[in-house]
Amino acid sequence: MSDIIQLLPDAIANQIAAGEVVQRPASALKELLENAVDAGATSIQVVVKEAGKLLIQVIDNGKGMSPTDARMSFERHATSKIRTSQDLFAIRTFGFRGEALASIAAVAQVELKTRQAESELGTLIQIEGSEVKKQEPVAAPVGTSVSMKNLFFNVPARRNFLKSNPVEMRHIVDEFQRVALSYPEIAFSLFQQDLEVFNLPAGKLSQRIVGLFGKTYQGQLVPCEEDTPHVNIKGYIGKPEHAKKTRGEQFFFVNNRYIKSSYLHHAVSSAFEGLIQNDQHPFYVLFLEIDPAHIDINVHPTKTEIKFDDERTVYAVIRSAVKQALGAHHVTPAIDFSVDVNFQENWTSNPDTKAQVDREYSYKTFNTPEFKRASVSGWERLFEGTFNPAPILTPPAEEEQDILTFPSRASADEPRFMIQPQEAEVTGTTFQVELSYIVAQMSTGLLILDQQSAHERILYERYYRQLQSAQGASQQCLFPPTVHLNPSDFALVMDMLPELHSLGFVVEEFGTNTVLIQGVPADVQVKNEKELFEGLLEQFKNFRNELSLEKRENLARSISRRSSIKKGQKLNSQEMETLVGQLFACQNPNYSPGGNKTFVKLDLNSIHSFFGK
Repeated sequence: MSDIIQLLPDAIANQIAAGEVVQRPASALKELLENAVDAGATSIQVVVKEAGKLLIQVIDNGKGMSPTDARMSFERHATSKIRTSQDLFAIRTFGFRGEALASIAAVAQVELKTRQAESELGTLIQIEGSEVKKQEPVAAPVGTSVSMKNLFFNVPARRNFLKSNPVEMRHIVDEFQRVALSYPEIAFSLFQQDLEVFNLPAGKLSQRIVGLFGKTYQGQLVPCEEDTPHVNIKGYIGKPEHAKKTRGEQFFFVNNRYIKSSYLHHAVSSAFEGLIQNDQHPFYVLFLEIDPAHIDINVHPTKTEIKFDDERTVYAVIRSAVKQALGAHHVTPAIDFSVDVNFQENWTSNPDTKAQVDREYSYKTFNTPEFKRASVSGWERLFEGTFNPAPILTPPAEEEQDILTFPSRASADEPRFMIQPQEAEVTGTTFQVELSYIVAQMSTGLLILDQQSAHERILYERYYRQLQSAQGASQQCLFPPTVHLNPSDFALVMDMLPELHSLGFVVEEFGTNTVLIQGVPADVQVKNEKELFEGLLEQFKNFRNELSLEKRENLARSISRRSSIKKGQKLNSQEMETLVGQLFACQNPNYSPGGNKTFVKLDLNSIHSFFGK
């Protein structure tokens, strides 16, 4: 019987390896940037065309390569970073596997120019599909320039799996940000289609954060630093009031290498416990310095996963460092726990937060002794502090309806969590309970609706139909606001423009990473168009991270969540009846888009059973 096992040709082996290393243009850029940093560059320039599908060029002023090294760099498992297996546990560089350039050259047309400082001439190498087409001397500046053209030109099936240009560009920006954050002492620049996206001079970490994410981050950075024999931590965390519902602005670096770790993320989140809501995520850029002998980074070709030999200690140190930073800069709760200083400024602007705080401290609102009856006993005491059922039959005098409260921030406005006689608009058919639920009378009993979930279902089906038909009405803004976005969000908005227009948004590009909102959907009641748009974008990213949703469904869910009636919002009888009617006109009235129940029925048999009948 003949032998059937044979060695694969180098070209096929390189393409197999490229499937792990080069998944999209952004992963190729990551490898090229890391090589430039390892070469000791102080200035790195990136040029991108067609979101990396046509061209990715990385130019550095590092130490360069000799002609022999330039040729060897494209061989598999050829590297200058390690020599023995023991070196794997003392790695201080980005690269060490020796697969990046070989994998890129296997699926793209690559041109490399490099020159060392002591050499008069540099080296030019051109490779296509692992085949060297040209190698010759060339005049070049000190450093290295690598151009990757026509990615996956010889693997059309892989090229078909690439997303649209805005999506791929967003991934490129994400990778660029991670490398630029890890080395603020290196100057970085990024050009897309000959337009400058980033120009980051060398400087401090705080300056690099502001340069990448915008000037709004300048006032929210809190320094975080901790030195222990096992691990050293330094970096910045964001103030609690700037926490977002979407992930993506959380960065861990171990020995200046970006990593992903849900375990360490939980350490930071637990330090913020009590300061932010459970579904919010704080901003942080934290650098961990640890002996390479205590970690293993050779887990995955992307090198974003890492193993610690004592993960619990690292967890405890991170949690302690963040808590200490929050306490040192007075962003922990005040002694008066009835008012959280971190949310004082946001109560009036965020009705959801205000309503939640009002409910939590409702026990601090009570009647003064002057308005208590002389003798209250028995069942009457059960209703004290909620509402007096008597006014439904016999309305009391005007002065007997007043409720006095001790002045505090929590009770400065009308306490919406209490059902007062003048608020319980009982019409005989519909009324509100706790400004959150609608009770409607049926022939067979009672119907109880969650007003927010019900309205989300109504809006979701309406907007999803608009997205399918591309016929959304728009109302023009009297004073069109401008929204400045970070490059990643700007690329996301450009990718969603057709769908936004279908919803009724009129959004135009207005300079670098800036959009102008000319109009919003006609049926959305909005006081602040900019806040609505930013909230929609934030919600879209949140759903994208948590759920695998098609773009149109994600947008319909996002805008229905943002523009729906919230808990604590007062409705009149006509609005309540309209809401009930619109809900049962939906295709699926039973559940909200998120899967929550929209209503429950309480039939007469159930009501009779409560009283033993």
